[in-house]
Amino acid sequence: MNERALDELRPLEIRAGYTEMAPGSALITAGRTRVVCTASVEEGVPPFLRGTGRGWLTAEYGMLPGSTPTRKPRDGIKRDGRGVEIGRLIGRSLRAACDLSRLGERTVTIDCDVLQADGGTRTAAVTGGFVALCLAVDRLMKDGVLADSPVVGQVAAVSAGIVGGECALDLDYSQDSRAEADMNVVMELRRGRLGFVEVQGTGERRAYSREELDKLLALAEHGIGTLMRAQIDALGDAAHVIGKKPKLVIASNNFGKIKELRALLRDRFDVVSMREMGVTSDAEETGETFEENARIKAEALMQLTGCAALADDSGLIVDHLNGRPGVHSARYAGVHGDDEANNRLLLKDLESVPEPRTARFASAIALVRPGRAPIAAFGTCEGEILHAPRGDGGFGYDPLFYSPELRATFAEADADAKNRVSHRARAIERLLKLLEAETKDMGL
Repeated sequence: MNERALDELRPLEIRAGYTEMAPGSALITAGRTRVVCTASVEEGVPPFLRGTGRGWLTAEYGMLPGSTPTRKPRDGIKRDGRGVEIGRLIGRSLRAACDLSRLGERTVTIDCDVLQADGGTRTAAVTGGFVALCLAVDRLMKDGVLADSPVVGQVAAVSAGIVGGECALDLDYSQDSRAEADMNVVMELRRGRLGFVEVQGTGERRAYSREELDKLLALAEHGIGTLMRAQIDALGDAAHVIGKKPKLVIASNNFGKIKELRALLRDRFDVVSMREMGVTSDAEETGETFEENARIKAEALMQLTGCAALADDSGLIVDHLNGRPGVHSARYAGVHGDDEANNRLLLKDLESVPEPRTARFASAIALVRPGRAPIAAFGTCEGEILHAPRGDGGFGYDPLFYSPELRATFAEADADAKNRVSHRARAIERLLKLLEAETKDMGL
């Protein structure tokens, strides 16, 4: 006789790090069902992914001899069809929680072996497999193999069914064998929102109604909430790999620019400097446009760090100087980054030029990520060049650049005001819109 409440899970235990050899492992016990899950990592990907920079995650499932009252034969050359189908379910479910472009060209294999079966083995495998995956990712990050976690969501699964005319959660074998209908539900939690990854529902002895379907889904959602809390408890500190913001290294050692970009990019990325990533050399800017130089710098940095990189190439375009200093703005006077010398030379070159000495700041932003198409955006801010510097803030040509929108130079304006109108802010704003569109297209 089943003494559980209809909305109650079977006794649950997840033992993280159950084996020592695999990078990630977990033993999940749900009632009398026990499944050991391991995550292994290999360099390389299937042929259809070679050269893309993207990784792959796959899964295999099997029931060991002794897992059932009657001995289950081991898989031979021809694998058990049910096991293959369940392995595919596990792989699909876990891939739904991953951004495999962050994995690089590596393959993670989740092996789920049933030690003892009493119903719900496939859902237990998904839930335990996720824990094993997170532990493997944590190991890869600690070893410096990965800069970013590919685990962007949390996944768990549970069964539900109609037994004796009543909707019940987490069926054991005695319930499943006499259920009028049963269902396996996989859900993902991402950015605080719970959504369905897969629903497998079957009327075993009769059709079920829409009302019953809704009750079953509500039961599954309730149970999955409990399972997800158990996953987090089992993972401990390793839970930090779930939903971690992607690391983004800025191709600059200019403190002012890095600070500005950190503020503009808000909470989307974990922004770090080149120095924080141990990169001290700059890529040679051989492009003839801001866009070309931004892309050159970003791609070189991505190759060095293995994570997403953002570079901007920006400068001052003065109409009366036929667009100069342009792409040479940072080294206008000959030495890269000598702001004072650059400003002096600019004033000298404009000595005989009458007002208004119109100019604009221009910025090209390039974002490159492993396994993803590059994204680029461009922004400008109109203004005039003064006869003498004003203000103590900013950097570069900010003290000489007067913004009619701010009624002040960039060096006089506070950071928030400048970020509302600056060329870099406008380029970043366009970049963020492109990222939002990409996210919607991918259903993230």
